[in-house]
Amino acid sequence: MKDKLKILVIGSGGREFAVARALKKSPHVAEVFCAPGNSGMASIGVKALGIPEDDFKALKDFAIKEEIAWTFVGPEDALVAGIVDYFHAFDLKIFGPNARAAQLEGSKDYALQFMEKYQVPHPRYETFQTAEAAIAALPDFGSPVVLKEDGLAGGKGVVIAESRETAAATLREMFAKGQKQVVLEEFLTGPEYSVFAVMQNGNYRLLPLAQDHKRAYDDDKGPNTGGMGSYSPVPQLSPEQYQAIVDQLVKPTAKGLEAGGYDYHGVLYLG
Repeated sequence: MKDKLKILVIGSGGREFAVARALKKSPHVAEVFCAPGNSGMASIGVKALGIPEDDFKALKDFAIKEEIAWTFVGPEDALVAGIVDYFHAFDLKIFGPNARAAQLEGSKDYALQFMEKYQVPHPRYETFQTAEAAIAALPDFGSPVVLKEDGLAGGKGVVIAESRETAAATLREMFAKGQKQVVLEEFLTGPEYSVFAVMQNGNYRLLPLAQDHKRAYDDDKGPNTGGMGSYSPVPQLSPEQYQAIVDQLVKPTAKGLEAGGYDYHGVLYLG
């Protein structure tokens, strides 16, 4: 037991539950803590700490006091806020991208600029700072059009507007509630696949692909959600399609991260 590791998982949802459970099964792990965790984690022998994921000082103090060997970060909010940079300042080992790299998840405009710069295929888009400017550009995009809040929204900041009237009303609502930027994207049709790449120093390893259910109601008739379940593997994806994803999306993204000096350590999600 003496040589085994103590691990800290940041987060409280199903993702962190699954990660903590997998880590707990490792023969190299002595204890797994989760902050804040949830009440269900006791059933798998994981200790929920109740420390908020944005209380970096309390998390750092706990990691030092308990001699945590390694910390895994789940929530995008904590990554964008700089928890990795904060832990590194105290020479603590932590898994996740730093604040600069996390902007790829934290800002849709930033991610699209990255894709444009490093020639990763993406929809035609434009970013606006006012509802009036965005509404004026709607004819250029046609209908339906995709409206994206430029920030973390837990997967819920995307609206597929079927008409120009709906798009205009939605844009006014987004800016009225305090949104600083909104991205307009051309609407693309086709299956959605979730690609997860574990990245370090320009190298990557792909996890099995998944497909999630984003839109509510039968036949994808409802609004986008943060995801209502997913499945993996995806048997309908042919080897040729898989290779196209690797060659056209994953490889140029990895090269872009290296060329841009992002020092990306963690899981990169490509939707």
